[in-house]
Amino acid sequence: MTQIKSRVMAGLAGLFLMPAGAFAKAGQPVNWQMGLQDAATPVEEFIHSFHNGLVITITLIVLFVLGLLIYVMLRFNSKANPVPSKTTHNALLEVVWTIVPVLILAFIAIPSFKLLYYERVIPKGDMTIKVIGNPSWNWTYEYPDLGLNDDKSAKVSFTSYLLPEDKAKEQGVTYLLATDVPVVVPVGKIVKLIVTSDPEGIIHSWTIPSFGVKIDAIPGRLNEDWFQVTKEGVYNGQCSELCGKEHAFMPIEVWAVSDDKFKAWADLELKNPKPDELAAFLKTIRPAADAVASN
Repeated sequence: MTQIKSRVMAGLAGLFLMPAGAFAKAGQPVNWQMGLQDAATPVEEFIHSFHNGLVITITLIVLFVLGLLIYVMLRFNSKANPVPSKTTHNALLEVVWTIVPVLILAFIAIPSFKLLYYERVIPKGDMTIKVIGNPSWNWTYEYPDLGLNDDKSAKVSFTSYLLPEDKAKEQGVTYLLATDVPVVVPVGKIVKLIVTSDPEGIIHSWTIPSFGVKIDAIPGRLNEDWFQVTKEGVYNGQCSELCGKEHAFMPIEVWAVSDDKFKAWADLELKNPKPDELAAFLKTIRPAADAVASN
């Protein structure tokens, strides 16, 4: 019964949110898109469900108020009601229009609190990635689970830069969203994020819409978040904090791949490959552009 209710709610919301042709590309926005990007994690699926429920609730309220306004205009205009009522107080009506909005807010608050709890209670991770926002408007990623050096730094660590426009066109990817080196994670694994910013830097925000993740990277402070990608694909995001003149050139690109491909990538990274060798290997594991189907 719950599944049927969820599908009906999503279908009704889709009438308002997803007109023909406005489907999201894998992990990216598209021109004239309405509604949210496809969900790729349980958190984002919950966000979609909550969002769709709110759209239906708001639509019903708007239609009800519109009906009342039309009724008042037709029933109480000067022609239909030449002698106006002298009524100035109605205790029942005042009680109803106070209690009903409170009940509506409670109806909205319960799933809202559940969503906040689900987002902020970090489960035990299968792996950890440290994300560092740099003052030069790029991101550094560390994989401590893949091994540590003698100085306790991660053996697998790299900085991801914006892919230049000419190379983006050459590779057929979206400029301003693509990076020269992607973050690679295995599908189905819980990834714990430790997010911070360079102590000498500024506040950034690591954001992937399809993951339902948006967490601030603050100098001198460690924030944490998590995601569990359920579908292979290429997912893009951008810094969502106004961080300076290069704010618009600070993309995020995450590849969700199979366990075998992730292991092969990790083994290669541990060997400190040359850039050309790594680029050639990445071409062999890049998920298909349509890996994430539109809802």
